[in-house]
Amino acid sequence: MAHHPDHQARDHGIVLMCVNRPQPHLQKMRIVVLGATGQTGQYLVNQALHQGHVVTAVARNPGKMTVMHDKLQVVEGNIFSEESLKPLFKDHDAVISCLGFPASAFSGVTGYTQSMKAVIGAMRETKMNRLIAMTSWYTAPGSASNSSFFIRNLLLPIIQSVLTNMYEMENFLKDTDDINWTVVRPPGLKNESATAKEILTHEGYFVPDERGSPIGQTIARGDVARFMLSLLNSNAWVKKGVAMITK
Repeated sequence: MAHHPDHQARDHGIVLMCVNRPQPHLQKMRIVVLGATGQTGQYLVNQALHQGHVVTAVARNPGKMTVMHDKLQVVEGNIFSEESLKPLFKDHDAVISCLGFPASAFSGVTGYTQSMKAVIGAMRETKMNRLIAMTSWYTAPGSASNSSFFIRNLLLPIIQSVLTNMYEMENFLKDTDDINWTVVRPPGLKNESATAKEILTHEGYFVPDERGSPIGQTIARGDVARFMLSLLNSNAWVKKGVAMITK
């Protein structure tokens, strides 16, 4: 686990990160954002542009992208097609995926694994090496055993098909040795802008308190975007899954 200059709760591997501090020497990058027109994706695109990055936003329907900026290019792409993604990935430094797929109790969810296979294939062909992807707390079977009754018995069964495919995608990435990937696992998402709160991180499927119970249940989408962008200039969580929440 990476150490950070902020306070660390050593017993439980919890790290406090303050990624909202001014960081004038951050490298500006050319990034591809998948799921850019989604709720979290829009926060991320706006923050990335504000930080000076050049952004290519891949969307099934580019018309849904309401942001206009001289460093933003909105392109149509098929996230399930390596051939569609290759020309979009060329000459970029990193891919950030905020893709989300709806739950399906009858047919199951396959979007996370299918899209990630296309993404990894296109990254290899275009010599890209940095990937940051968002999943969720509790993707691993049994990882929610310490969560509340409501989450464990009412909420999670509704989205289990999503969590299952997220977990399959995470395992696919674990077997991907040639890409520097990071999986970011937030809890429940609120449609709110980024805050100045410190971020708690933990290498696992949720962020525990001193008793091993989950700390909180929700986070602002803007804070998830803030944390994902902070990873562009950090090797702290390369080839790892990191659960996060604000303090």
